[in-house]
Amino acid sequence: MRTVTDENLIYEILSVVEEIPEGKVATYGQIARLIGRDKNARLIGTVLSRSAHYGQYPCHRVVNHAGRLVPGWWEQAELLSHEGVLLKENGHVDLKKYRWNI
Repeated sequence: MRTVTDENLIYEILSVVEEIPEGKVATYGQIARLIGRDKNARLIGTVLSRSAHYGQYPCHRVVNHAGRLVPGWWEQAELLSHEGVLLKENGHVDLKKYRWNI
C-alpha cells in the first residue's frame, strides 16, 4: 500500500471520525463513502492506525463491516463499553443497534 502523505485527506478522515457520537460506531467503508472514496476502506484503517500523530480522535468508534474490533487492540472493547456499546457473544458490535446513521 502506498504511503499516505496528503495531510488534507488525513484530516478529512479524522474530522469524520471526530463526528461519530459517543455510544455509536462507524465502519471503515462508511467513512470512506462519507469522504467520497467508496473503495478506500483500507486507507481509512491506515490513517486511523497513525492518528496519534495528529491528535486525539475517537478511533475506538470505528469497526469493520461485520462489527469486528481491531485485532490486538484490547482497550477498544473497554472504551466502547464505557460509552454503552455492548458486544455480542462473538465479540463484535451489533451494527443494527449501534451503527452511526447519518
